[in-house]
Amino acid sequence: MKSAVRIHKKVWNIRPPHAETSQLADKLSVSPILAQTLMNRQITDSGTARDFLSPKLTDLIAPEAMPGVTVAAARIKQALVNKEKIAIYGDYDVDGITSVSILWHLLTTLGAEVEYYIPHRIEEGYGLNEEAIKQLAENGAKLIITVDCGISAINSAKLAYDLGMELIITDHHRPDDINDLPRAVAIVHPSLDDSYPNPHSAGAMVAFKLAWAIANEFKTGDRLAPQLRQFLINATTLAAMGTIADVVDLRGENRIIASFGLKTLRESKLCGVRALIESSGLTGQDLDSYHIGFRLAPMLNAAGRMGHARLAVELLTSESELKCTQIAEYLKEQNRQRQQLQRKIFKEAREMVINRGLNHPDRKTIVIADENWHPGIIGIVASRIVETFLRPAIIICTAGETSQGSARSVEGFNIHSAIRSSQQHLISFGGHEYAAGLRIDKDKIEDFAEAVEQYAAENFTSDTLAEKLDIDALCTVNDLSEIVVKELALLDPAGQGNRKPLFASKGVQLISPPRKVGAKGDHLQLSIRDNTGSVRCIGFNMGKLEKKLLETDYFSVAYEPKINTYNGNSSVQFVLEDIRFE
Repeated sequence: MKSAVRIHKKVWNIRPPHAETSQLADKLSVSPILAQTLMNRQITDSGTARDFLSPKLTDLIAPEAMPGVTVAAARIKQALVNKEKIAIYGDYDVDGITSVSILWHLLTTLGAEVEYYIPHRIEEGYGLNEEAIKQLAENGAKLIITVDCGISAINSAKLAYDLGMELIITDHHRPDDINDLPRAVAIVHPSLDDSYPNPHSAGAMVAFKLAWAIANEFKTGDRLAPQLRQFLINATTLAAMGTIADVVDLRGENRIIASFGLKTLRESKLCGVRALIESSGLTGQDLDSYHIGFRLAPMLNAAGRMGHARLAVELLTSESELKCTQIAEYLKEQNRQRQQLQRKIFKEAREMVINRGLNHPDRKTIVIADENWHPGIIGIVASRIVETFLRPAIIICTAGETSQGSARSVEGFNIHSAIRSSQQHLISFGGHEYAAGLRIDKDKIEDFAEAVEQYAAENFTSDTLAEKLDIDALCTVNDLSEIVVKELALLDPAGQGNRKPLFASKGVQLISPPRKVGAKGDHLQLSIRDNTGSVRCIGFNMGKLEKKLLETDYFSVAYEPKINTYNGNSSVQFVLEDIRFE
């Protein structure tokens, strides 16, 4: 087997101190380190900083400002008044699952006759499909509301009207053609109007805004009924889960909904959410964006990847504690099986990349295919391939009549545009800048791969073999005291558009020999010091550096400072991102 090309060292981009840092720190009564970190995120005035550090629900954009919401809410109210049967049609990922759940909870609270439909990931694929439309018509639906999909469903929308149903589309994905949209009573979409302040809303945020506007239609005077107020609180948790899981920009109102939803997550009134938390072993813990993105969301996604996502909606909409517990435990097992299968497929995919020389420095993209790869897993594998080889990747399952592919990208390269430029080889495609899906005939894959590579050769502007670390400040060990690290937690939730704070310390030494930990000794525990103090560190997947550290007198570390609590005692711990040997 050929050996993998050596990946370049991570590039440390250490931000220099800002001249106005002390002034901002004084105005906010915070540490200079937090002030510097805020300024690195272009938050330079005290008013904006206070809003960022203390997000408030009252600063959410009014729901009626969302393009299409007013017309959609009025039509849904009419359906409620006229006792029309309503169908909610959603996507099978966490964003779609939470979006469906939000609208289902509201409409059932208002007494609607409502059903929901989630397509099967493998058998039906993404989006509003015609067979599902026919089934909903047979079931007596008069109004279909799509969530997290539908913006490009021209033919399916026409079929719905031909079968006597009306359509409301709520989506956040880019339409194939802004001038050729599906026929609908209303299209609720954050980027259809350039003046809307949050064009990067997740599908769950769009559904939340529509639900809020519908609730407003049933106000008594200026106040919502108690059950509708409780619904909106519950819905913030679901909207936060969809927003964080869909990796949208966590600034502005996305930050507000994520922050408030995280605060209510642990005490959620929804028994399905509580069962999910308990099954994940997170009961009683303070939950942050990491717990949603890497613990809860994978369990919900496992339903659609390994079986049918409808089960995840049942979890989030059921009022039976027993049923929710059973579903949550089942999803936990499904997720475990998904992890095993993912590791197997990733190993095969990685070997294929190396054996075919697709990791050559001159190569801009990776496109690989196999008939034995599970189509519900290839998206995650594509992400792992991107992380490993630092270039856009498209992984394709060739089983079945048509092949299914999932694409993931790197910063600076729009994978959706690359796929669109090569669409002459495809049956269908959809997605956004960093992630996309496609369907293709097996005999077109080679031509498609060449077309994507050609597009990348002409449009790639960043160094694909250089992983960059944006480091907020160069610090001594003592700079990151427990008080400062707790203060930095005000920056949560971290995510797209609001990266986690990273710092670097140079010229540190080992206090004692490092220790390999983890079932396979993959991780490394070490204690370091400089001339100001000492701190414990954990380096995930850094076990292989043990010998190198023992041979080195001084080295530098890049890290995220965290508070580690053990046996009731708290202390600062550095979670290492990189070690640089001078």
